[in-house]
Amino acid sequence: MDAWIWIVIVVAVIVIALAAYLMASRRRTGALREQFGPEYDKTVDESGGRRAAESELKERVDRRQELDIRPLAPAAADRYADEWRDVQARFVDSPGAAVGEADRLVIAVLRERGYPMDDFEQRAADISVDHPDVVENYRAAHGISLANDQDRASTEDLRQAMVHYRTLFERLLERETSGPTDTREQVR
Repeated sequence: MDAWIWIVIVVAVIVIALAAYLMASRRRTGALREQFGPEYDKTVDESGGRRAAESELKERVDRRQELDIRPLAPAAADRYADEWRDVQARFVDSPGAAVGEADRLVIAVLRERGYPMDDFEQRAADISVDHPDVVENYRAAHGISLANDQDRASTEDLRQAMVHYRTLFERLLERETSGPTDTREQVR
């Protein structure tokens, strides 16, 4: 065969390999966007690019698969729901204390469900795999709780924190199977 035929074959193989790589990359991006929703864009912004963000999100998924996250027993879910109602009732008289109790209650539920309690950012990253549509609520509520600890949160801020905590809390009490959930069907 002539050399030019070999060159054409090599170029064709390179073009086909590049096209396959680009298609696989687009599929991975689409799957991560679908799984993580707004958390995908937030991670892209924070990590400085799509490639780094996708690597981080993939690491989150891999880490989550190693964890033993489980639903609450019905009795535990009922007990926590009762505790939540008590915390909400105390908000009227003592909003700052109620937000602190809400934070502790969410942590207790997360712990019982099997989420590691390493640090807040790792906890939020772990939650983002199962509940990407409410993890930002958790971050916002936690930030307000920290501001409250320093007497820098208004009553409206505290009210917002309670709303954010409640959104996550309700999701955590759902009786679900272990493993990442398809939150698109749960959002109403």
